[in-house]
Amino acid sequence: MKHMKIVTELVSFTLPLILSGLFQQLFSWVDAFIVGNINGEAALAAIGATNSIYSLFVSLITGFTSGLSVLCAQMHGRGEKERIKETLSSNVLVLTLVFLFISLAGIVFTDSLLALMATPENISSQAESYLSIMMAGIPFLVVYNVYSAVLRGEGNSRAPFTAVLVSSLSNVALDLLFVAGLGMSCAGAAAATVIAQAAMTIYLVIYTVVRYPHLRFRFFSRPADAYTLKKSAVFGFPPSVQSGITSAGNVVLQSFMNGFGEKTVAAITTAYRVDTVILLPIINLGSGISTLVAQREGSGDRESALKVLHAGLVLMVCVSAALTLLVFTYGSSLIAMFGLSGDTVLIGRSFFRGLSTFYVIFGLSMALRGFIEGRGDMLASGLLGISSLVVRIIMSYIMKPFFGNMTIAYAEAVAWIYQLIVYFLRFRIAGKRQR
Repeated sequence: MKHMKIVTELVSFTLPLILSGLFQQLFSWVDAFIVGNINGEAALAAIGATNSIYSLFVSLITGFTSGLSVLCAQMHGRGEKERIKETLSSNVLVLTLVFLFISLAGIVFTDSLLALMATPENISSQAESYLSIMMAGIPFLVVYNVYSAVLRGEGNSRAPFTAVLVSSLSNVALDLLFVAGLGMSCAGAAAATVIAQAAMTIYLVIYTVVRYPHLRFRFFSRPADAYTLKKSAVFGFPPSVQSGITSAGNVVLQSFMNGFGEKTVAAITTAYRVDTVILLPIINLGSGISTLVAQREGSGDRESALKVLHAGLVLMVCVSAALTLLVFTYGSSLIAMFGLSGDTVLIGRSFFRGLSTFYVIFGLSMALRGFIEGRGDMLASGLLGISSLVVRIIMSYIMKPFFGNMTIAYAEAVAWIYQLIVYFLRFRIAGKRQR
């Protein structure tokens, strides 16, 4: 009975996270779908070629704020409302200023970044226009993710979902207007996304101010607290550095993949776009485990924290197996709907099926990661993520002669196996220390 209650709580908390992630990914899906079908495969490849660079900056933000979510969940478990407000105000101010500078630098050096990645010349111009506009939306993502992290720590995963839902619908309408109606191609898709992100952020800030009086603050009344920033850095930097390095590694892998030509770039970047959405239940279930474990750790109930992990592991196996079946059944159709040619779809299908075979391995590792991070062991998780990336890059080059353009899929599978083994060992070691 106790485990069923935890399963219900975990599903109830995680479902809005999954839906939020789904609609956030809808931003890029809509861009790719409309541009690919209206402007063709080259325009679709141009958007795909920017994905790893843009994801690098987004990953730094989401990585740091995932740590903030764990910190706020532990504070929530201890009833420290004033500390949660200080965490919100300090990080909104400092992170927005930092990423505003990063955003401006990214806009200035967009062409250099794309050249560094050996972006094919026939798509570089469209890729540059798309990426430079997307970079302008980074500050909005910072504010949204900080507020979203704090609300999740308080146990509210529904409000961020509502914000994303509204903005996703706006993005669809604006994409149709700018791309299909005004013929703005990649630049129009990027502009639609940035406007929708701004709307999403404004909605969530207003919601928080109205519904959570204890989270209201004034920028001109000691908005940043040194102790709070230090504590935030302890929780936020390890996952942020891990996410950033992982995304930087993806830039290396994007460059590696570009060497296989335009069709492979279009096929695999599109497959990854679909794969990112399909993996959301696994990733967000891991986040749900992390938050619920953190709340119980904050209140000192470690036995209940272990029960969250046990329930999460069972859910992970079921969800991962279902997603593998989904890919084998409908993977080709999902890739084809982006307007790719027959040969390109076949490349994407092979990549998709090779990777999805290992979804259960990835799911189990995400469950253990959620438990470890919920306990506050962010550094170990971050270091493991970095070492996993190193394994993935090395294996990509080692396996290239054997698997050709499918190498990236199997190299990632090897990295998932490595993650699971090391997370399990870390879990066992931590358990023995507590006895």
